[in-house]
Amino acid sequence: MYAYVGLVGAAAALLLLLLQHQARRWRNPRCDGGRLPPGSMGLPLVGETFQFFSPDASFGIPPFIRHRLARYGPIFKTSLVGHPVVVSADEELNHMVFQQEGQLFQSWYPDSFVEILGRDNVGEQQGAMFRYLKNMVLRYFGPESLKEGIIRDIECAVCSSLCTWSTLPAVELKEAVSTMVFDLAASKLLGLEPSRAKILRKSFFDFVRGLISFPLYLPGTAYYSCMQGRRRAMVVLEQVLEERRQSTILQQGGKTQHHGDFLGYVVQEITKEKAVMTEKMALDLMFVLLFASFHTTSLALTLAVKLLADHPLVLEELTVEHETILKDREAGSEPDGITWKEYKSMAFTSQVINETVRLANIAPVIFRKALKDIQFKGYTIPEGWGVMVCPPAVHLNPDIYPDPLTFSPSRFKDKPEISRGSKHFMAFGGGLRFCVGADFSKLQLAIFLHFLVTKYRWIPLGASRVVRTPGLEFPDGYQIQIIQRD
Repeated sequence: MYAYVGLVGAAAALLLLLLQHQARRWRNPRCDGGRLPPGSMGLPLVGETFQFFSPDASFGIPPFIRHRLARYGPIFKTSLVGHPVVVSADEELNHMVFQQEGQLFQSWYPDSFVEILGRDNVGEQQGAMFRYLKNMVLRYFGPESLKEGIIRDIECAVCSSLCTWSTLPAVELKEAVSTMVFDLAASKLLGLEPSRAKILRKSFFDFVRGLISFPLYLPGTAYYSCMQGRRRAMVVLEQVLEERRQSTILQQGGKTQHHGDFLGYVVQEITKEKAVMTEKMALDLMFVLLFASFHTTSLALTLAVKLLADHPLVLEELTVEHETILKDREAGSEPDGITWKEYKSMAFTSQVINETVRLANIAPVIFRKALKDIQFKGYTIPEGWGVMVCPPAVHLNPDIYPDPLTFSPSRFKDKPEISRGSKHFMAFGGGLRFCVGADFSKLQLAIFLHFLVTKYRWIPLGASRVVRTPGLEFPDGYQIQIIQRD
C-alpha cells in the first residue's frame, strides 16, 4: 500500500516537474544565437489570447498593444491562439515587412481568422496565385473601370440615398451608410437586386459584430454569431454562383457571355477548360470583397461626417472646393455628373479622406509570417513566427503626426506619395498587398462628400453610445437629420 502511494506521489512529482519545464520553455522560447524582443508569452497554449480579444470599441491604439508599448517599446513578443508573434509599432520594421513580401515574409493569419475569412481566401494565397487574383480584381475595380462606368453607379447610389434620408426625421448614419455601400457592392460584384441584397446584408452585419472576438465556438458567443453569419452568407453566395452558371452563362461560338458584374469574370474563370481558380476560392474571394467593400468604407464615411460637423472650418473649405467644381462645370461644357477629371482635382477632399482613414484605423492589425530568421535592431524574429503590424501605433504616433488625435486634413497637403501607402501611412496596407479596393473606396467617399456638402446640410442629433479614445470621441449610433438645401 505504502509502495503504491509512493509510486503515485513520484509520478505526480514527475508530472509537475514536466509541466514546470514545459511552462519555462513556453515563457522563454529558444532563439538560436539571437535575442528575442522583450515581452510575455502568457499562459501555456493560451498565451495572451484573452487579453488580445478583450472588447474594445475605440479608434485608438488597441489597449492590448498600447499597454505593452508603454512597457516593452515598439517591438515586443507575445503568443496568440497558440502561435508566437512579434508585434511591431516600429515604422521601419513595418515598411520592411510590406516591402519584403515573398523574400523575408509572407501573408499569414492565425487559424481563427482564417476560419472567419475562409481557408481559400485571397489572404492565404501566395506568389503567382495571389498575383492572378489581384489582377483579376483590378481588372474590374481598377482606375480604368472606375472612370468608365462605376463612377456613375456610385453617383446614382449616393444621390438616391441622400434624397431618401432627407425625407426622414432622423438617420442612424452608420447603419444607413452601411446599407447604401453594401447594396452598391452587392450590385457591382454579384448583380444582386436590393431585395436579395438585403438578405445577404443581414448575414454580413451579424458576421461583422463578432469579427474581433475570442474564438470560442459556442452558442451565445460573439464568435459563434460571426461564424453563423458567415455560414448564412456563404449559402447565398453558393446559390448565386450556381444560378449564374446554370442560367445566365450562354455558349455562343465558344465565347462566354458576360453580365457586366464581377461575378461574370468569376464564372468565366472557373468554367475554363484548365481553370486556375476553384469554386471554393471564388466563393471566398467574393465573400472577402463584399466584406472589405462595405465595412471599411461605411466606417470611414460615418467618421468623416462626424468630424466635419465637429470642425466647421474644415467643412467650409471642403464646401468651397466642391462649389467651385460646380461653378466651373456651369461655365464650361462639362456634362452633368462628376467626371473623372473633377474627381482627380479634389485636392482638399483627398486630404480629408486621408486624415479620416488615419484616425479611423480601419485595419487595426495586419499579420505576416517570417520565412527565415530575421535580424532587426538587435532582435531576432525566428523563422515561422508571426509578425503583427499595428498601423494605429504609427498613425497616432506624435513624433510622426503632431497632435495625432486632432483632425487636421492639411497635414496631408503636398504628400502625393501616401496615395499608394508609405511607412507612415498604412490605412490600406502596403507593398504587394496594398488594398486593391482602395481606389473604389476613396471614390465612394469623395462622391458622397461632394453631394452631401453641395446639396444638403445636416444637424447632429446625438448618439446612443459614445466610444471614447483619449482626445477623440466617436458615437456609436450617431444620428443626424439631413436637410436638402433650397
